[in-house]
Amino acid sequence: MGAFSTSECAWSQTSITILKRTLVGITGFEFKAAIEKEYLRGAGSKPIDIQMGDESYTGNIKLLKYEVDMLNDAAQFAGYESILHVPHTLILITCVYKKTESDTAKTITVPQVAFTEMPFAMEKNAKMTEVTLPFISMNMIYK
Repeated sequence: MGAFSTSECAWSQTSITILKRTLVGITGFEFKAAIEKEYLRGAGSKPIDIQMGDESYTGNIKLLKYEVDMLNDAAQFAGYESILHVPHTLILITCVYKKTESDTAKTITVPQVAFTEMPFAMEKNAKMTEVTLPFISMNMIYK
């Protein structure tokens, strides 16, 4: 599976769960699986094969500020400084989605997630504050 983003599904048919809590203030997300690939070259100018290498799993979730505050509150309640400090072995993201109401639900499970940044910015006259939390993970399971 390559990249998955919110442009491929209807919001009314999508739910994202982190730390056993379904997020309501989510405004976007992206999950990405990647495999290093390179040409194997021999005699001549054309490649003779393509080799595969390491796999990686990255993504981000875009949340309203109050959702980030709630994640940080939960982290602090558990004894961590912020969501950035929660060990990756404790964080699991589950995304359940359908393109239409009659479709069969699909699930993307992203286990062992480590959030890598927590930016904070505000804009004058903004109606809401959105925060994008990038992450890395150990795997991505698509069903």
